[in-house]
Amino acid sequence: MSLIGAPPAAAQTREDGPEITAARFALKKYEDPYVAVHDGYYSSVGCVVIGHPGAPGHVPYKVGGMGIHFINMANVGPVPDPAKPPVLIYEPVGQKLRLTGAEWFVPLATGVKQRPTLWGHPFDGPMMGHPPLLPMDLKHYDLHVWLYKPNSLGTFSPTNPDVTCAGHPYRIVEEAPMLVPEPTQQ
Repeated sequence: MSLIGAPPAAAQTREDGPEITAARFALKKYEDPYVAVHDGYYSSVGCVVIGHPGAPGHVPYKVGGMGIHFINMANVGPVPDPAKPPVLIYEPVGQKLRLTGAEWFVPLATGVKQRPTLWGHPFDGPMMGHPPLLPMDLKHYDLHVWLYKPNSLGTFSPTNPDVTCAGHPYRIVEEAPMLVPEPTQQ
């Protein structure tokens, strides 16, 4: 599979405000996955699909794709930075990767004491990790934002039914992760 970026799908317009438009513009350079790697993002290789809705006690994911995650650990911290998402999300399209969105990821180990929000949207979680790509004991909050691919479930839905991993050699069907208790405020 070539890492040369495929052109992005048409951008969404619903739920777009100036902040999301600014994020979309700032992250546009990552349409080329080589630029993402150069800037410290590294691929998880696996293309994630959620095969069943989240059961009680799990994150209420809907069936859909999550794509291939490229993570930059330098951008991980207790306060999400709208200009520096820890995760970029790509979808395999033929032999290329297409940038579809970003994920803001906040591990509980950063010392976060309350549910983060970004652009007025609360993060999902806290939840366990997503094995095999994320260790089970990596408890975290996250917020997916579909900046470059329309999502019938909404811009801030964790899954996108139109993201497909069909034919990808490292397609991984995951279950929705279990929820964990909120951190205590002291």
